[in-house]
Amino acid sequence: MNPNHPTHVGRGIALAVLATLCFALLDTTSQYIGAAVPVIMVIWVRFLVQTLLTLGLLWPERGRGLLVAHRPGWQALRGLIMVACSGGAYLSLQHVPVGEFTAILMLVPLTVTLLAARLLRERVNPLNWLLVAGGFAGALIVVRPKGSDFTFWLALPLVLVVLNALHQIVTSHMVKTEDSGTTHFYTGLMGLILSSVLLPWAWSPPENLLLWALLILLGVFGSVGHYVLIRAFHLAPASRLTPFMYAQIAFATLGGWIVFGHTPDRWTVAGIGLIALCGMLGASLRRR
Repeated sequence: MNPNHPTHVGRGIALAVLATLCFALLDTTSQYIGAAVPVIMVIWVRFLVQTLLTLGLLWPERGRGLLVAHRPGWQALRGLIMVACSGGAYLSLQHVPVGEFTAILMLVPLTVTLLAARLLRERVNPLNWLLVAGGFAGALIVVRPKGSDFTFWLALPLVLVVLNALHQIVTSHMVKTEDSGTTHFYTGLMGLILSSVLLPWAWSPPENLLLWALLILLGVFGSVGHYVLIRAFHLAPASRLTPFMYAQIAFATLGGWIVFGHTPDRWTVAGIGLIALCGMLGASLRRR
């Protein structure tokens, strides 16, 4: 398959935008149920749904081949990071509006550049460093720390940026030996196992069927989003897809406005715009 073929690139872009919509719906749903469902319950249902969906979609075609992992240690590490990201995102969304939260997470591509330079000894030109600095300046504008009003919860999205960047770096090391479907399955299974260990101490069934339905939808949005994103990267290069990933900011801001009536102020919009601009410029540089 030629990843630069126009048809494949177009399909990859469409799938990437669909993935951003799923992730925005995931975050909006997480914020909506945040006060009613414990975080361990959310993680457990989210990864239970992912594991079952992956088995249902891929087992008929792949059979036991789906279970073949060449680097089980890396699979476990990736799953552990994903669990930390999911739990941190759920807790953060109880304190940070979904649009602003999503904008800060869009620092991940720039942070991958930073970590690649420090951990992988990759050469980064001065313009890339300037874009990284500009992106983090945008995040500070969005968060706008104000002395005693600034809490750990407002800083948590920045911690999640680093965790998500590590997740991408680990994944990039696994793609040469690991099948994407197998990786998706083991990520869900790892999350299910870890959350199941803690579930007896956190079991608190949702009070009504609506909350149960939203919990299951949350799992569907997360699983489908990650799966179609994997397919998108099989169809088109990352450099062609990254600029379209910023559609998630628009979807999340729209969701925050529809569901919670939250409208970002002009400073927040300016910070979001700076993050998106630096990120898209960074993606265009990687295409050259």
